[in-house]
Amino acid sequence: MIEIRNVSKYFDQIKALDNISADIGEGQVFGLIGTNGAGKSTLMRTIAGVMRPNEGSIQIDGQEVYENPGVKSQIFYISDDQYFYSSGTPQEMMRFYKIYYPDFDIPRFEKLLGILDLDKNRKINTFSKGMKKQLSVLYGICSGTKYLLCDETFDGLDPVMRQAVKALFIKEIESRGLTPIIASHNLRELEDVCDHVGLLHKGGILFSKDLDEMKLGIHKLQCVLSPDCDYHVLLQGREQIQLLKEDRRGSLITLTLRGQAEDIESAFASLNPVFFELLPLTLEEIFISETEVHGYDFKNLIL
Repeated sequence: MIEIRNVSKYFDQIKALDNISADIGEGQVFGLIGTNGAGKSTLMRTIAGVMRPNEGSIQIDGQEVYENPGVKSQIFYISDDQYFYSSGTPQEMMRFYKIYYPDFDIPRFEKLLGILDLDKNRKINTFSKGMKKQLSVLYGICSGTKYLLCDETFDGLDPVMRQAVKALFIKEIESRGLTPIIASHNLRELEDVCDHVGLLHKGGILFSKDLDEMKLGIHKLQCVLSPDCDYHVLLQGREQIQLLKEDRRGSLITLTLRGQAEDIESAFASLNPVFFELLPLTLEEIFISETEVHGYDFKNLIL
């Protein structure tokens, strides 16, 4: 289990991480999402022990991670721009990783290289961006570590390869309890594979929740009301329902609401609407709604 407690990280006067606390349980697929510059990569590097937090602590299985080789041997970090030796080949890098990860599965690595048609003797600097991403994932999967940190892992992969990577993650979770932590801007990809999501904004964490639970707590409602109906008055008397966003197009009103589905349905049914329907939100819609509440509104950025 990864326990993040009150972690802050500074770069001179810039506060990259601001008092972050979260728990990442074993066997979860934890998705880390956030606005540009929110601190996702900094948090990943801090979890991996590459950076030391200025404040707070990060413990993995009860031990501090920074400058702890024993703990670090259970973590494989795939950065957004993974480093390889300039003249190295996949086979040579495999030998390098085997030194630091004794449980590295060489036969499986070579088998997966063949399946993905990656030449083990070709210089990695001649690979495309997508091929390097594939190679990074194979090193992470075959390292035998308990935790796999992935920073924009799906970026550069074609649709078929993205599905293959997801299948590899799922197989590793089922067979040996791998815990992948995936930071990405591609929310659609995270929605397919993650069961828990943390949202970062301006260095702080807005929430860390089970994805299904989060979707149950935020709803999109479309309705057509009679002209004399004022849903604002209705919501003022119901603290269990919070209005996050509203949009009106002619007679059709679209509202994003936080609350339980039965409470929302009961409230709007009392208005005797001409029409109303609750619709599921995508992770992208939840992300936009939550960040708009904290002042990150795309309309203000471009208008």
